[in-house]
Amino acid sequence: MKRIAFLLLILMFVPSIASAWWNPDWSHKKKITIDAPKLKTEGLSIPESSYALIRLHAGNFAFFSELAEKGKDIRILAADEETPLKFYIEKLDVINEMAFIWVKLPADLETASEPAIWLYYGNSKAVDAQDAPGSFDVNQVMAYEFSQPAVKDLTAYGNNPSEVTATLIEGGIVGEAASFDGSQFIHAPAMPYLQMSPTLGWTVETWVKIDQTQKNSIIFQRSGANGSVDLSIVGETVVVEVQEGSKQKIKAPTPLTIGAWHHLALVANAGSLALYIDGVSAGSLGIATRDLTGNISIGAEETGGRGFKGLLDQLSIYKVALDANTIKFDAQMQGQTATLLSYNDDATPDSEEGGESLIMGSIKNVTTDGWVIIGILAVMLVVSWFVMIVKFIVLTRIQRENKKFEEAYSLLTAEDLNSLNAPDNEDDKDFDESPLLLSFTKKHGAFAGSTVYRLYHVGVEQMNRRLYKQNSVPGSEQVLTAQSMNAVKASMEATLIREMQKINAQMVLLTIAISGGPFLGLLGTVIGVMITFAAIAVSGEVNVNAIAPGIAGALTATVAGLIVAIPCLFGYNYLGGKIKEINADMHVFVDEFVAKLSEQHT
Repeated sequence: MKRIAFLLLILMFVPSIASAWWNPDWSHKKKITIDAPKLKTEGLSIPESSYALIRLHAGNFAFFSELAEKGKDIRILAADEETPLKFYIEKLDVINEMAFIWVKLPADLETASEPAIWLYYGNSKAVDAQDAPGSFDVNQVMAYEFSQPAVKDLTAYGNNPSEVTATLIEGGIVGEAASFDGSQFIHAPAMPYLQMSPTLGWTVETWVKIDQTQKNSIIFQRSGANGSVDLSIVGETVVVEVQEGSKQKIKAPTPLTIGAWHHLALVANAGSLALYIDGVSAGSLGIATRDLTGNISIGAEETGGRGFKGLLDQLSIYKVALDANTIKFDAQMQGQTATLLSYNDDATPDSEEGGESLIMGSIKNVTTDGWVIIGILAVMLVVSWFVMIVKFIVLTRIQRENKKFEEAYSLLTAEDLNSLNAPDNEDDKDFDESPLLLSFTKKHGAFAGSTVYRLYHVGVEQMNRRLYKQNSVPGSEQVLTAQSMNAVKASMEATLIREMQKINAQMVLLTIAISGGPFLGLLGTVIGVMITFAAIAVSGEVNVNAIAPGIAGALTATVAGLIVAIPCLFGYNYLGGKIKEINADMHVFVDEFVAKLSEQHT
């Protein structure tokens, strides 16, 4: 039993140990997982020596403002949150909210229960920890990423080009790309570390995009003492030409799609040469190439002929033959439709213990435009609730006072109605203090909140004025003509309309909130979705993990609009019912009062 209790105690602390914060100086972290089910579906495994391309944008990363200058606070750790990983930033654009980060994955990631890495950031005092040369495998002898301001080899071998006429432009598969117009090229000298031997094998990888058909245009060309290898495009078809005494070709079975990026890989070993397009085998030759030791030409022949028109990006050379799994993994990881990485919500030390709710995660993904809409909706919410509360209090008081007055009015007798006479002082023309008005309370203030009382007050006042004129004539009777009765009723109905206008005042604000709230929320959602897709278009990452956070944040505006509209809808209907009851009571009283006057004075 003691052993079992001890094991349970250890298990209780395992989660807290696993999720311990790496360094308290860093304020944020994000978990990035590799989709193991997706790998299984694609028939892939994580290579022992592989790289992950972390694409950050507004759809999956909401804290670009928290990053230190040039991303010097970025750290990448293994799943244990203890082991630092080699990485470097190809591009970081805080203004446009976009970043491309390459990280060398742990060799044992394939065997991990949950293949994941951690991105830490949020420390303005941190020093830059990027290590581009150390991020590459020792077998990768060249890596041209065509990032501005100049083309250079990022590996530790430093195989930089000797001549570059290609133009570096935006719009690459990752960051910038090299643009060729048919006369431009890149030449790399024959360096000792660039020997490409079939004995050890070699691999050339790159991304290519064409906007027009090609005239046998060179992508990559290198020769040796007794042979050469050309990777080119004829029309829209990728072709590999091998000169080994006689010329042999590999011609891809399907053409490239114009206007789209494609991953090309050429792999040689001791007995074959194979071509891969987008990670899929596109043909092979059962020959062994000779050692390639000459200069390297990219975009055109060394003599300048067979010029390429299009874009190239991420050109790499390995001194080993990569297997089919690694090539397909690279194509899947680097492509614009990459779906191998899943980006979790960002966490802080405060949220680490209990975790961050999904709702809070959605709120953090709301864009600035969305917050403007939500701010307007918040004002509408406050105003509408204020109107509903005030109206409820006022209408409740009116109903209570009306009921109180109606009970007192029902106690009036015929003698009270017959007691209408001119005031004792005939010179006093104020008829507000008529005997009938004071017949049951002696004070107007007792019914100050009653709309029915105000109708009664107007009716009695109008009636007294007409009866006083008759009393001023000796021998006249207290009789009201039909015209007088109509005049009294008209005055009471005019008062009724004015009272209803007061009661209905500001109710229009509720109708505006009911109808306008959802539309404002929808506007915020549409703007948020537009921004999300724009960010995806710029970053080139199209998958549900990139879209979902931005869409969730955008939908927050619609939720805000409904939060405003739904209570207003219920409140408006409830208050409308009360207003109808008050209106009905007032109409009934006018009819009853005029009917009683008709009985007594006609």
